[in-house]
Amino acid sequence: MAITPNSSLSQQSNRTVGRRYQSLIVLLVITVALLGGIGSRLAYLQIAQGDRNRQLADNNRIRLIPRQPERGKILDRKGRILAGSRLSYAVFLWPIANPQAKWSSILPRLAEVLNIPLKNVEERLKQAGYGSPELVRIARGLSPAQVTALAEFSQELEGVQVEAEAVRNYPYGDLAAHVLGYTGEMNDEELKVRQKAGYRLGDVIGQMGVESAFESQLRGEWGGQQVEVDGAGRVLRVLGEKPARAGNDVQLTIDLDLQRSAERALGNRKGAIVALDPRNGAVLAMVSRPAFDPNLFSTYITDAQWQQLQSQEFPFVNRALQGYPPASTFKIITTTAALESGKFSPDTVLGTYPYVEVGGIQFWDWNRAGFGPLGFVGAMAWSSDTFFYQIALGMGDQPLIQWTRKYGFGQKTGIELAREESAGLVPDETWKQAELQEPWYAGDTVNMSIGQGYLQASPLQTAVMFAVPANGGYRVKPHLLLDNQDARNWRASMNLKASTVAILDEGLRDVVVGGTGQALNVSTIPPASGKSGTAEDPPRESHTWFGGYAPFNKPEIVVVAFGENSGGGGGAVAAPMVRQVLEAYFNGTQAQAPAPSENVTSD
Repeated sequence: MAITPNSSLSQQSNRTVGRRYQSLIVLLVITVALLGGIGSRLAYLQIAQGDRNRQLADNNRIRLIPRQPERGKILDRKGRILAGSRLSYAVFLWPIANPQAKWSSILPRLAEVLNIPLKNVEERLKQAGYGSPELVRIARGLSPAQVTALAEFSQELEGVQVEAEAVRNYPYGDLAAHVLGYTGEMNDEELKVRQKAGYRLGDVIGQMGVESAFESQLRGEWGGQQVEVDGAGRVLRVLGEKPARAGNDVQLTIDLDLQRSAERALGNRKGAIVALDPRNGAVLAMVSRPAFDPNLFSTYITDAQWQQLQSQEFPFVNRALQGYPPASTFKIITTTAALESGKFSPDTVLGTYPYVEVGGIQFWDWNRAGFGPLGFVGAMAWSSDTFFYQIALGMGDQPLIQWTRKYGFGQKTGIELAREESAGLVPDETWKQAELQEPWYAGDTVNMSIGQGYLQASPLQTAVMFAVPANGGYRVKPHLLLDNQDARNWRASMNLKASTVAILDEGLRDVVVGGTGQALNVSTIPPASGKSGTAEDPPRESHTWFGGYAPFNKPEIVVVAFGENSGGGGGAVAAPMVRQVLEAYFNGTQAQAPAPSENVTSD
């Protein structure tokens, strides 16, 4: 019997075969599409994005290790180091070493080991950028224990690196702190200002004093290494290196030995001492108290250390550059104004009294009794207030104000520490109307004649004033840089009459020989001249002043001592400080204790 194919089975088989062919075609199309996509992507990554991806790969294996330059040294006039460098350990992060999520687990452990706020570390890393290939410093001045701890936990701290670096060192601690200043890392605002000048995140700059004033000379130039590393961050080879260039040294006019003697003379009193050469304006010593140790800011200052500093009364203020009532030292200017105005002659003699009444107000002499008839020399020697009240009333306010400004009061001196220097204040009617809405009274002129009232002058300005009679009538420009070309034009003539200079010389010498400054009339120093001053500052204790120079006939040094709210009189409190500094200058001796106050009655 003939067998005939089943038509239904044949149709089913044909459909099955057709579907297989369709499936194969679909798979083939998908495969071609996938291969094409992969190929296109590879072509895109290699051709269109080739440079970018090569850079990313390099960033994963090439590390930039910046080398901060060693800061230039600060030297005294004899070449002795006042600020130098020492080696210290710092902690750096390599941002690109870890994704952001992994850093979140590393940073808390790191902050714990370093005992610094976690927020500070997180902010620094965020500021640098998580994709940055450059090392970012997050802590300085590591202790040996911290270095050891970081080594022990190195497996948990991937991307964290300890490096040795040079940090600022002040070998004499707080000696000359306000002159030298201190260094510290820039904050965000400082970085914005300085970025165009080549500064970068983590840069250390001078924050005050000479460190700030001579930043461009001291700074130096960054260097660094470009190295290839493996997956664990180990250096395989150095690809290139640019040596860091150290900053230039800066040599100051400061004399280390004299600075030390001035610091010791002032002791722990609030106040200032300034010593300068009246012949050229070179600052030989400048002291301000209270002070601070600039080494604290070279690495990382703790909260406890900061709180200790804050417990003092404005330790960062350089009192040698701040304005205070100059008291009777100002009688140098009152004498100059009177004689130069032509209203009084060198042989003027006036009676002195317990007080002079002006506008219904009694202006008393400091001894509450007066001194009888006196001329300019005697009035200077005994610092008679009522003598100078009468002189001021006789010439009026204008000559007094004009000569005060000619002496340099009311303006900055030109010293390099301009950022920290106050111009002081020379009041006049315009100022008084603007500030107090009051006219200028005769009593204001009387007060100003003895360095009181609204008048403000710094110890440095007062030293410049004393330099005028010391050098024969020239106003000097004080300076700290030993080779300061600008300061070679170091003085300008005041065009004083020879008779005026002679009266000043004689009067200031008599202050020491037989007046309120007899603390300097000793055999341990050459014959000296000077002037005392005591400024009222109610309800606080009075300020005390003394300015002196020696030898009186050929002065080499001017010293001004100022005691802020020290109480007592200038001749009793401040004059012994000046004497102690002069002894150190002329004899090379160093006192073992602060200058004691003397039990004398003086202005």
